[in-house]
Amino acid sequence: MSWLETLRTSLEAIRSHRLRSGLTMLGILIGIAAVILTVGLGEGAQAQVTSAINALGTNLLVVTPGSTTGTNGVRGGAGSATTLTVHDANALAVSGVAPDIAAVAPTTTRNTSLAAGATTWTTSIVGTTPPWQSVRARTLAEGRFLTDQDVASEAANVVLGPTTAEQLFGTANAVGRTVTINSIPFTVVGVLTSAGTSAAQNQDDQAIVPISTAADRLIGGSTRSSVQAIYLQASTSDTLSAAYQEANQELLALHHITDSASADFTIASQESLLSTASSVTQTLTLLLGGVAAISLLVGGIGVMNIMLVSVTERIREIGLRKAVGASPVVIRRQFMVEASVLGLAGGLLGVLLGIIGALILPHLVGIQIAISPSATVIAILTAIAIGLVFGVYPASRAARLAPIDALRSE
Repeated sequence: MSWLETLRTSLEAIRSHRLRSGLTMLGILIGIAAVILTVGLGEGAQAQVTSAINALGTNLLVVTPGSTTGTNGVRGGAGSATTLTVHDANALAVSGVAPDIAAVAPTTTRNTSLAAGATTWTTSIVGTTPPWQSVRARTLAEGRFLTDQDVASEAANVVLGPTTAEQLFGTANAVGRTVTINSIPFTVVGVLTSAGTSAAQNQDDQAIVPISTAADRLIGGSTRSSVQAIYLQASTSDTLSAAYQEANQELLALHHITDSASADFTIASQESLLSTASSVTQTLTLLLGGVAAISLLVGGIGVMNIMLVSVTERIREIGLRKAVGASPVVIRRQFMVEASVLGLAGGLLGVLLGIIGALILPHLVGIQIAISPSATVIAILTAIAIGLVFGVYPASRAARLAPIDALRSE
């Protein structure tokens, strides 16, 4: 019997028991759909986390000050000290000192109310320098960003985030308008494009001013020369580690610290954040995928059960075919093909259900689901493999039947 004839016979056997075959495929269908959706959830979560980290900037290092210790011995949280200064940032910006650092942006931040006419809005005021735009990978929707001249002249210019601009001016063009910060009128010179939320902070709700203006006209006091963070951009992703080492060594020298364990600053690498986030999401994906794989095992057991029932029902047919010359190989092949077709059909329907679920569920639960082509192909191959593996025993049992025993079974 040819393969084509074997396939025709197998399809006929499946069609003759449509309900039973459909219920058998249902187990595989649910298992495959569950695997695709769980893997998609994991990859979608990983993509969202990666996007949120990348929104901080590209090839990014973030230097933050250490903690303070009060006279009563109580230590403040990390970042509460005032050990980082604009001088530190300027030193790191020297190419001879740190050749692998492409840009440096010191920042100081405080929450303050802005007023535009009768409208007020409290947001985060960020004092920084022109390289902040490239370091934080931000673009402008309108106007321009801060310039070196703005910093040198302590200009009262401000760049607004899109949310801040909308709250103050609605849908009107904000560029050229005036906002008041601490009773000082500032001119809006630009509006940033939307960057969403990253690190639990709305990147669209902030106002960017020259760091010199923030220090002398908005903050003042003993902390005017200190900064709350220094953002460093490595020249490439491959030099991120080198940039880390250069920044660490230079800051230790500037702060006269000989033991790195006593450093009064912390450098966080974007690479380490991505690595940690990827590790967590991959673990969750494997866990969810393992749970979904259990349903595939149940589906495979269902295939074996139905194939055993099929062998029992068709003992006389098997005996007749053996009596007219069908070899055990042909009999085994027919039942293996039937099991494979059940697995393939269940796999294809499961993939279809998984894709439909991936398109619909994000609108219902607000979670991104990424369809992985490799996971889809593997799911279909797995479905076929399940049919083959769980069809081996029933097929072998059918092939071992003696013609005389099969013919007199009734």
